[in-house]
Amino acid sequence: MVTSPLLSRNHWRYVKDAIYDLAILPWGATEAHNFHLPYGTDVFEAEAISAESARLANEMGARTVVLPVIPFGVNTGQHDIKLDINLNPSTQLLILDDVIAGLLRHGIYKLLVLNAHGGNDFRQMLRELGLKYPDMWLFQANFYQIPLEEKLFDEPDDHAGEMETSLMLYLFPDLVLPLSEAGDGASKSINISAFQQKWAWTEREWSKVTRDTGVGNPRYATAEKGEKYFTYVTRQIAAMLKEVAGLNRDEAYS
Repeated sequence: MVTSPLLSRNHWRYVKDAIYDLAILPWGATEAHNFHLPYGTDVFEAEAISAESARLANEMGARTVVLPVIPFGVNTGQHDIKLDINLNPSTQLLILDDVIAGLLRHGIYKLLVLNAHGGNDFRQMLRELGLKYPDMWLFQANFYQIPLEEKLFDEPDDHAGEMETSLMLYLFPDLVLPLSEAGDGASKSINISAFQQKWAWTEREWSKVTRDTGVGNPRYATAEKGEKYFTYVTRQIAAMLKEVAGLNRDEAYS
């Protein structure tokens, strides 16, 4: 019997005999989220979404385990925002290397990085580590990029806006300050057309982009929207987890 998909809440009594086909590594960030959301928003979202997705997948017959969430992400563009903690990509690579080596020692050959922070991008790291560890099948998923079947939010946002605020109002309402205390999340765009068209890229300098650290207006956020979003996203991820956990790598392409 495995009591929880979260390794941090599980026990050696059950883990020692369990068989896992897929490990999930939630990865968040520690950063300001407008005036009304806590610094740990990405951390809380990453763990809650990973736990529920794994629970649903395991109910469908998958054998997954959720590793402890990594609480720091790439925040190089926010270095001057007080107590936004940056983890360089090179450091992330070292962490992933050690995690992969540990999983392989215990017979787990699939790892999904479930990402909750837009500044994180693990694709190049997974390419490099996949070459180093050919027995490990590596995946990344960004939960916030899952397309919705219906329009759920009134105003699209990037950071601490309607979507994240709704999600936190549903999952952790006690950590959300009254929306009357939130900033409007207004933001500026760079004045170079190639970057506005998104075929060229430069990192945003956060303190020049936004007044309140938010990018997106939270005013229409509700717990009801957050519940619908959480339910839909975790079901989509759970279906993917079940597929990945049960898939033979040699038969993955058709």
